[in-house]
Amino acid sequence: MKKDIHPEYHKCTVTCVTCGATFETGSTMKDIKVDTCSNCHPFYTGKQRFVANDGRIDRFNKKLAKVQDKK
Repeated sequence: MKKDIHPEYHKCTVTCVTCGATFETGSTMKDIKVDTCSNCHPFYTGKQRFVANDGRIDRFNKKLAKVQDKK
């Protein structure tokens, strides 16, 4: 490696803003703050929620239900 061209690499603390969890890793930064981590992210915790978007099919089904109710 060439001397004096690489940034200083050292241990840093990563802090999750949402749940407050911390862990150590290596980085060129001294402190890292993240919004979500594996402790509080819905994908990793298994508490994932699916939000039904008001898409074309949903709109069609609502219109169809209104027409069938009138008959």
